Amino acid sequence: MNELIIIERPYSSFSEEIKRVRTNIKFSSVDETPKVIMTTSSFPGEGKSFISANLGVAFALNDEKVLIIDCDLRKGKQNKIFGITNSDDEGFSNLLIDKNWEENLSKFVKKTKVKNLYLLPTGPFPANPSELLETKKCKKIIDTLKDKFDLIILDCPPVLGLNDSLVVSSYADMTLLVVKHKDTKLESVSKSKKSLENVGAKKIYAILNQIDSKDNPYYSGYYTHEEEK
Repeated sequence: MNELIIIERPYSSFSEEIKRVRTNIKFSSVDETPKVIMTTSSFPGEGKSFISANLGVAFALNDEKVLIIDCDLRKGKQNKIFGITNSDDEGFSNLLIDKNWEENLSKFVKKTKVKNLYLLPTGPFPANPSELLETKKCKKIIDTLKDKFDLIILDCPPVLGLNDSLVVSSYADMTLLVVKHKDTKLESVSKSKKSLENVGAKKIYAILNQIDSKDNPYYSGYYTHEEEK
């Protein structure tokens, strides 16, 4: 669980900033707080799973019941972050093909060591992730889980080159696009944003990740755990 900086170093600059993100999300709408948030990035390695996990913890520490669904059915890693076994028969990919999913739903959702925080790991990686995520059953599963949790975070694959996140975006009330500082080109960010807009993704926001405080100590950014050590 060494990637959960908000637990390991609760008074670090990163922890303060992730709490700021939590506050901004809660006040992002005058009508109601988003119930389902999707996190993605343009490319792999930008920290979207890291941000998803710590943001989930931030909400859980605020006495909200949170579920993280690992929708990255290609290279999901939330189970590793939280130290939970990714079972071959009790993951999200299994749930998506379970004919009795409504009866069996509780066995797929795993409690983490963090109070109020639950995880639905990927399960085995299927050959057709986009097709599974695009089914009516997937939407129905997420809609059913919305009634059981205060917040659901959908950790999705990168946007560029894959259809998965574009499919899942229709299930979310908000999309967080994680951008790696000094690495992700503006052209790629714009292309990702445009792709999400084209499929009707709601409330697209960017999170600039892995900013080194040495570059700009006054900047309200996000820091990797390696940079904070």
